[in-house]
Amino acid sequence: MTTPPLPPQAKTIPQSQIYHGQTYLDNYAWLRERENPEVLAYLEAENAYTEQVMVPTAQLQATLYQEILGRIKETDLSVPVWLEGYYYYTRTEAGQAYPIHCRKKESLDAPEQVLLDQNLLALGHAYFSLGTFEISPDHQLLAYATDLTGGETYTLFVKNLATEAILAQIPNIYTSVAWANDNATIFYTILDPAMRPFQLYRHRLGTDFKNDVLIYHEPDEAYYLGVDQTKDRAYLLLSLSSKITNEIYYLNADTPTEAFQVMQPRIKGLEYGAEHHEGYFYIVTNDQAQNFKLVRTTVTQPGREYWQDVIPHRPEVKFEGIDVFAEYFAVFEREQGLPRLRILDLARQEFRAVPFEEPVYTLSGGSNPDFKSTVLRFSYTSLITPNTVFDYDMTTGERELKKQTEVLGGYDPDQYQSERLQATAPDGTLVPISLVYKKGLVLDGKNPLYLYGYGSYGINIEPQFSSQRISILDRGLVFAIAHIRGGEDLGRAWYEDGKFLNKKNTFTDFIACAEHLIQTGYTNPEQLVIAGGSAGGLLMGGVMNLRPDLFKAVIAQVPFVDVVNTMMDSTLPLTVIEYDEWGDPNDPVFFDYMASYSPYDNLESKAYPNLLVTAGLNDPRVSYWEPAKWTAKLRALKTDQNRILLKTNLGAGHGGASGRYERIKEVAFEYAFMLDVLGLATS
Repeated sequence: MTTPPLPPQAKTIPQSQIYHGQTYLDNYAWLRERENPEVLAYLEAENAYTEQVMVPTAQLQATLYQEILGRIKETDLSVPVWLEGYYYYTRTEAGQAYPIHCRKKESLDAPEQVLLDQNLLALGHAYFSLGTFEISPDHQLLAYATDLTGGETYTLFVKNLATEAILAQIPNIYTSVAWANDNATIFYTILDPAMRPFQLYRHRLGTDFKNDVLIYHEPDEAYYLGVDQTKDRAYLLLSLSSKITNEIYYLNADTPTEAFQVMQPRIKGLEYGAEHHEGYFYIVTNDQAQNFKLVRTTVTQPGREYWQDVIPHRPEVKFEGIDVFAEYFAVFEREQGLPRLRILDLARQEFRAVPFEEPVYTLSGGSNPDFKSTVLRFSYTSLITPNTVFDYDMTTGERELKKQTEVLGGYDPDQYQSERLQATAPDGTLVPISLVYKKGLVLDGKNPLYLYGYGSYGINIEPQFSSQRISILDRGLVFAIAHIRGGEDLGRAWYEDGKFLNKKNTFTDFIACAEHLIQTGYTNPEQLVIAGGSAGGLLMGGVMNLRPDLFKAVIAQVPFVDVVNTMMDSTLPLTVIEYDEWGDPNDPVFFDYMASYSPYDNLESKAYPNLLVTAGLNDPRVSYWEPAKWTAKLRALKTDQNRILLKTNLGAGHGGASGRYERIKEVAFEYAFMLDVLGLATS
């Protein structure tokens, strides 16, 4: 086996920064020099080393790939969505990596019209992502946007669906696009050098985009700009969002050349989102409501002082959102960590709860673009139930199964068991754990276990089905999710207890979950693999520094591990807007706290678990050099013989490879690494 690569020229090249009056040395800062050929050579050397180390697992990777692919119905069709005379749907074909977007007029028996074939657009490109797909109000035009690098900078195209002519092509946009009702005016956002959507432009078809009108410029680097149309097509909404504050402007969608009007001026800490219904704005807000509530106000008096409660705040229930229809509202909530769905009959002002039976499940709204419909489409899944699409008649309460994702190869959900446990954190907080395993598990402490976590931004890692996961469950692994603080699994307070100066709760919660799974006989440290991506990669680095003895292996996907250096560099994408998540390190209190947990800065000369690190050269969210620097520093400091592998995708960004087949290869690679470390590579 080849020896691990060292950064070229020297193991370290010290560079110093002055932070709060103190000299801060970074021996691997030079790996940020993207244009330096020696940096690329180092990344390629790491890739070559990783590939060589993984050669003995080549057959296992191939087996896993075929297993995972064999469960997928490659030629498949989504449930068609009805809107104003058309059925819209996507389909996939065997051997084709991307979806094909289609529609039929009036009847499902009508001839198919292909609107956009992503496979054709992706030809000749190593990476492809579709960021926007917006049909014009008259259904004659399509606005779509593509990214060919993974860098999340898109080009907008407007296509005539009858002639297939491209009517507009606009570079450097982000994914937020909205039509006006005249079918000739389109609004879009563009990016600043820090990859922040900061300006809104208006384009008139048939004109040069270089003459497009700048509608709004957001100078505050803490805010993202987006644009959308209300579901009833009445208004365009210009949304400005930081992590903890919102501001919305609105414009009649029939008069796109008029000026946007502010709904409620921004107040730091006030969050709100709006929909329109018969002259009222219905607003989900945290105004004097930590777990959010629903209010309404007239369009003519939209300010906060006029807001009236529709669904008041309930401390025990997190209000997550609504889907508006002419006669009903679908109300999505979360209680005791589980999603709930209620239907509000607007005429009767009565609620009907939609029941679900499994102890652990995931619920999400489906595609419901028809404002006049009395049927709600939603999706349901659990750790053992494949994604299932239902149509729910909001008038009768009847539920119709439209489709359950088919799992080929004889999948039998009765062979698997799903549970929810609770671990006790050091401060006494009970932390939920969702897990699934094949029935017949013996709690003797000898089971291999794969524990996943995230714990940031109020994002929940939902317990949902994965046909890929069957490959490890059938090999005897337990799969578990630690619902740690930093997410919103148990409400907004759960999130706030895992951010700012409470960030370390996410690490200690995760460790408590791992310890509980060991103490209750599900696994042991020699059989425990943990994983997390992006901010979940920060989690991996944090817990690995605190308790390296607790884990056999760590999979850190595009990990955010160089917290201090990144947060002190306001020129990097996302940094300033992240102050509302991590704190502003220009404040010494936040700086010292970040420095106390930043994975890169807290590496020590000691033994660490086996480690697989992934990165994307074009990643605008977590720069490739964070995992590269972390890996190099680990190689210099660690005292053990455990493997450290860095795999950088040189043609992709934050989400890894594009196309379903390449993504399956990535999963097979990570599973093979895990199984090999656990001594299960031949099974």
